Amino acid sequence: MDNGRVLHWAWIILGICFVNLFVNYTVRLGYGVILPEMIRTLRFGRADGASIYNFLLFTYIIIAPITGYVTDRLGARPVITACLVIFGCGVFFMGTADGPWAARLFFAIAGIGATGLWGPVITLVQRWFAFHRRGLALGILSTGYGLGFAATGIVFPWIFAHFNWRYAWFLLGALALLVAIVNWAFLRNDPQNIGLQPWGSNTTPPRHGSTGTQPGPVKVPLVAILKNSRFWVIGLSYLAVAGSLYGITTFMVDYAKYQLEIPIEKASLLATIHGIGQIVGVLSVLPFSDYLGRKKTIIISNSVITAALVGILLAGDTWMMLCVFIGCLAIFYGATFPIYGALAGDYFPREAMATVIGAWTPFYGGGAILTLQISGFRIDKTGNYDQAFLLCTIMAGLAVLLITRVKKADA
Repeated sequence: MDNGRVLHWAWIILGICFVNLFVNYTVRLGYGVILPEMIRTLRFGRADGASIYNFLLFTYIIIAPITGYVTDRLGARPVITACLVIFGCGVFFMGTADGPWAARLFFAIAGIGATGLWGPVITLVQRWFAFHRRGLALGILSTGYGLGFAATGIVFPWIFAHFNWRYAWFLLGALALLVAIVNWAFLRNDPQNIGLQPWGSNTTPPRHGSTGTQPGPVKVPLVAILKNSRFWVIGLSYLAVAGSLYGITTFMVDYAKYQLEIPIEKASLLATIHGIGQIVGVLSVLPFSDYLGRKKTIIISNSVITAALVGILLAGDTWMMLCVFIGCLAIFYGATFPIYGALAGDYFPREAMATVIGAWTPFYGGGAILTLQISGFRIDKTGNYDQAFLLCTIMAGLAVLLITRVKKADA
């Protein structure tokens, strides 16, 4: 490969970023698996359960634009490492929570750390892979959160049976702190810094230490991004689809346990089905987007998500149908977040990718916060999940309509 290397450093970057996503989304998606046990022992309602997660999202959306901006200027390595340390501390102390307010505080700390574990991660991977290889790279990367979620449906019930839910948080917090050390040791900010070109590029790599006349990095003003209509239309679509997906994923195990009266060991299998579906999706949908185009792929993806949510509403207490529709939704769930992130590289300059992704984060977080809080209140009020899941369906349909309004990228 380049410069006589057997293994391009891009694949090392991809492997480490994979582990970062695994840790990040095992925590964030695994919350829905741990939640029924927290509710049972700490005795709080679904609105409280939603608000705990919303505290993570609230700090996340406030800090993420700053994190993205800093990443474009300082590089991803220090940002991802520092954020994972903060994230790990917040997650570890979740295991000590004695009520909703303590859990809100610790998850808010985790939310600050989480800002470095999505936008900076996928920005780093896109910088290490050529344009026409990004779908492949992001597909491999994104198996990290599908695998993490699948593992929660198997590992967490075992922890509950032999210890209690607190040890799930202790394990995840310790793992995050360990991975932070790996980040600092092996991550590199940009291939050009070590004399390489992105993997898959046909151009000749520059000589390391060359004093040629390559231009320095171009700084794209935030105001220029905010004036671009595509930024707002994509952001609103992101808001709608994020709300729909978090609304169903956070409460699906709780729904199976309390409304369908399925034992927690069996209900938790929905997380495993969901995680496996995500892996299938990111390994198929994201590489396919390199050929079909990101916009067309998102239209198809959001449409299938909407149809699957309708199916979940109609499935009632039929366990097998619920599993089928959760699996269908998960295939495209897995592709949703990286493919929206890839739009930053398709529609905006390379030097502004992390800034754009960070600036989209309030849309993503706002949609999730809105849907979760309304859903939690409606579940507590009505005693069932029908209205909450209907809201998710409407949000997904809106995401389809909005993404069709995105104008073509400039030639």
